[in-house]
This record gives sequence, structure tokens and C-alpha cells, in this order.
Amino acid sequence: MIHPAKTTDDFHSERLKQGQKVGLVNLGCARNLVDSQTLLSNLKRNGHRIVDLEHSEVAIVNTCSFIDEAKQESIDTIIDLLELKRQGKLKKVIVAGCLAQRYHKELAEEFKDIDAIIGAQKLNRDDIPSDVSLTPKHFAYVKISESCYNKCSFCIIPKLKGKFVSRTFESILEEVQRLDAQGVVEINLIGQDITAYGMDLYRELSLAKLLKKIVAVTQNIQWIRLLYAFPAHVTDELIEVMATEPKICKYIDVPLQHISDHLLESMNRNITRQGTIDLMNKFKASMPTGSLRTTFIVGLPGETDQDFQELKDFVRDTRFEKMGTFVYSKEEQTPAYSMPNHVPDKIKKQRRDELMNLQQEISEEIQQGYVGRTLKVLIDEPQANEEDMYIGRSEYDAPDVDGVVYVHSAQKLQPGDFVDVKILDSYEYDLTGDAIWPT
Repeated sequence: MIHPAKTTDDFHSERLKQGQKVGLVNLGCARNLVDSQTLLSNLKRNGHRIVDLEHSEVAIVNTCSFIDEAKQESIDTIIDLLELKRQGKLKKVIVAGCLAQRYHKELAEEFKDIDAIIGAQKLNRDDIPSDVSLTPKHFAYVKISESCYNKCSFCIIPKLKGKFVSRTFESILEEVQRLDAQGVVEINLIGQDITAYGMDLYRELSLAKLLKKIVAVTQNIQWIRLLYAFPAHVTDELIEVMATEPKICKYIDVPLQHISDHLLESMNRNITRQGTIDLMNKFKASMPTGSLRTTFIVGLPGETDQDFQELKDFVRDTRFEKMGTFVYSKEEQTPAYSMPNHVPDKIKKQRRDELMNLQQEISEEIQQGYVGRTLKVLIDEPQANEEDMYIGRSEYDAPDVDGVVYVHSAQKLQPGDFVDVKILDSYEYDLTGDAIWPT
């Protein structure tokens, strides 16, 4: 019998024999990665062994269902794992995460050889930090909140994740101090909307206060990065703390989604075109050498040629350092699903390609501006099959989503090392340079 939307604690006690070897496939964003760490940590505490997938008896896939492409990737992975089970290479296949939460009945009917469906992980205000890490030793993701304080008309997340929840200051600081003591040098604060942090607990936007507390209790951590900031919840205090605290990366991911006023209103974004422009100007004025990442959605219901041209003009004028574009995905159980004037798929894809081609030109020009500068770079790994070459990131590059810096170094470097790099050349999204050593 399949148990839809059960917790991992329920599942391991009912279905998994103690000591089984468990492997996991994580899909989706960094928030899912933290959920996977928590899931594996719970299993480890209950006597199970965490191993690579190829050595596992039980395979767990932590799925994503945010957009159609994510759903398809999740389905394909489930099919692949079930084929391994049929070949006798796996004993059990467990489906977890957002797809399992949203479509557990459909999955149970379609894939009768799934052993369990356990739904999405929940975040508690006093959560104990996970003791399983799926990231390299020198950086970590710290989830400070779950779900979204806003309810955008196109987004399924509040229905999947439930009510917005912030972790307490104490819980987050306990995790951060543990990571700091382990030698982690970069933490990435994540959540669907980290800028709403504290609204449920402290009745005020408290991210700036949290950042000050983190800075005060850390020694080894040199970079604190902010991911997924809802624009309407960004405060002047937050911008000031970012600009003045050396440990906080001059980088923020603020998904803007669109710039047309009538679309922002239909999306329920709670910000206007002018409010967005004012926010971008504040960032640029406070952190002139900083980096802004954003995301836009094209092909929203009711998006006209004029709306799209307005978006293109805004991207051309603002010159974002990093930008992604999604094609609008029609999601059941969202208000936008039943809105009139849906845009044909062909036009949506044309608009996405046109916007990304524009951004490619902007990115190449911005990247060229780094040539000749010296950047502080965090080394992630040696470059395979290249002697004296390493792959790292500047403070302007988040793990896995942004570009990298290819570093040539006459001295040996290790993952987690910081080194000054003279930038010699640039590419569309990446840079290359020489490590600077005292003579």
C-alpha cells in the first residue's frame, strides 16, 4: 500500500528495515537540496546508511513540480529508477517532494511499483540543523523560511508548501555557528521569499536584523549570499546592511517576473513598474559594483506585444548582470490558469529566445568589463585534466546557477581557498585569470 504525503519519520518506521543502504536523486532548486539533506539526516538518525545511488538498495527521488519542464524531469527520473528496480538493481523506489505532494494519487495510479510516496518536507520554526550535507565542505545552503508570504496568481508554491514559516533566530544561528566551526566559508541564505523573513514570528521584516546577528557570530564564514528576494519586501535597511557589511556578498537574486503594470497587477506582485525601477536604482546607488540576478516570465495570460516590448526595453536599460527567463507554465489550481487571453506556445518561446538573446549581448559586455580587474575568488575544485588550473567563483556568482572563474595558479590550491585573481579574458558568462601571489 502506498502512503501519500507521509513524513520520512512515518515512512522509515513503517517500511524501511533498519540499516538499509539509501541513495537519493535531488531535482529542482537549492531549496530542494536542503530538503533532501533533512530527509537523509532523518533516515540516518534512524539507523539507515546513506550511500551513492549506484550502491543503494533504496532510491529516493526528491521531485520538483514548479513548471512543466520540472515535472517532466521528475517523471523521467521516476521511470529510470523503476527500470533499475525491475532489473533487480534496486529493492525499493520512493518518490518525495513537490510532485509527490501535488500528484500523489496520479503517481500511485500510473506507477503501481512505486513503494512509497512521502510528499514534501515541512519546515519547523525550531528545526534542528541537518547532519547530512550534499554540498562541498566549503559552502552550504541555509534555509531560513518556507513557502511564500505573497500569493502570486501564476504560482503553485503556497498551495504545495502551505503557510509561510520562518525559522527562529536561535535555530538559524545554531546552524550557522555549526557550519562556521566546520570550516564552511560561504553560506547561501535561501527560501521562496527570504525578504519576508520574520513576518510570521516577529511581525516585521527581519532579514536585516538576522544578517547582523550572523555576521556577529561567525569567524570562518567570509561570504553570506542572499537568494530569492521578493522585490516588494526589500527594505532600505536591508540594502544598507548589504552595502556596509563586508561579509555580505554584493549580490542578490530578486525575481522581478515582469515590468508591465497591468501584468504585475494581474500577477498579484504587490509592486508597480515605478516601484521596481526605484528599487533597482537603490541597489545600483548603494552597491555600484554589485551584481543583480533576476528572472522574468514571458507569455503570461494577457501579455501583449506592447507588454513584451516594454519588458525588453526595461532589460536593455537596466542591464542586469545575471538574468533568466521562463516560459509561462499553465498550472492547475492557480488563479492564472483560468485567466483569459493565454498566449500561444510558439509566441511564448519566441519571446523567451528574443529576451535571452538580448541578455546574452548585455552579459558579454558586462563580462568584458571585468578584464583587467582583480577579483577575490573562492576555489570550488581543480579543473579536470588541466594542470595548475582551478574552477572558482567571485562573490558575484552563486553556486550552480551563475558563471565561474577559471584560475591559473602557480601554487597549489584547495577547494575553499580564497585567492586574488587578475582577470585576463571573458566569455559569455565565465571569466579566466591568473592567481596573484606575493613575489
